[in-house]
Amino acid sequence: MFSFNTLKTTLLLGALTGLLVIVGGVLGGNSGMLLGFVVAVVMNFGSYWFSDKIALKMAGAREVSYAEAPELHDIVARLAQAAGLPKPRVAVIEADAPNAFATGRNPNNGLVAVTTGIVKILDRRELAAVISHELGHIRNRDILISAIAATFAGAITMLAHLGQFAMIFGGRSDDDEEGGGIFGGLLMIILAPIAATIIQLAISRSREFGADRTGAEVGGDPEALASALEKLEAYSRHVPLPVNPAVSHLFIVKPLTGFSMQSLFSSHPSTEQRVARLRQIRARNGLGNTNFPNNERRSRLA
Repeated sequence: MFSFNTLKTTLLLGALTGLLVIVGGVLGGNSGMLLGFVVAVVMNFGSYWFSDKIALKMAGAREVSYAEAPELHDIVARLAQAAGLPKPRVAVIEADAPNAFATGRNPNNGLVAVTTGIVKILDRRELAAVISHELGHIRNRDILISAIAATFAGAITMLAHLGQFAMIFGGRSDDDEEGGGIFGGLLMIILAPIAATIIQLAISRSREFGADRTGAEVGGDPEALASALEKLEAYSRHVPLPVNPAVSHLFIVKPLTGFSMQSLFSSHPSTEQRVARLRQIRARNGLGNTNFPNNERRSRLA
């Protein structure tokens, strides 16, 4: 059945396809536009069928078996059952920075990834709440859109970098075909990654609120998720996760630090806003979860 998320995915593919064609045209004239279109067609196919694998690679994550991380698999399985979802695959990022994300093209192909750092700093309730949030992304069916955005943003950024190298090592003259010349090329090198980022952010900010709300319903513990978000935000300020910027919007909290135009380019709503909404949910519904006691700490991943 055609859904709103299907419409958004279609519009995203169309917008990013157009952007690839435009960038190709500015950098390479008519032949560049054709190349951009061909690349876009290939990526439309690849980003749908292999977006989860691409996102995992860009995030530096590896899938782990039950034998490698049995407790993590058990939490994911229990909460997936509560959410009415097939059990997602599980992946781990070897990093001290605490964070997590979900990917996959649909609930039957979902995957939840966590860093080794998140297991060290969160208690059992908080870790379960974070996984509930990621399952919220899967149940809300917005993981495909996120993964496609990550794939295209990475490709557009790479294309801009290739254009930069082309101009440094000879490039094309101002009168070559119908492109925009060296100044157009310089402009696109600056603007193409920004345009891709804006498209990413346009589809990611509101989805975090939705996943928080769904995660609170699935895990039944909005206070644990609020507490986890506060811890993750505090740690991420001091221990950034050095991932490809194209996948930064996938994570539960922004993994990158340093200079940014926060109000325009933040891939996440503020943690303060998210925490306030979660505590409103707790106060309104009186939700609380006794399945994951606060004083039980998670063991380290193998």
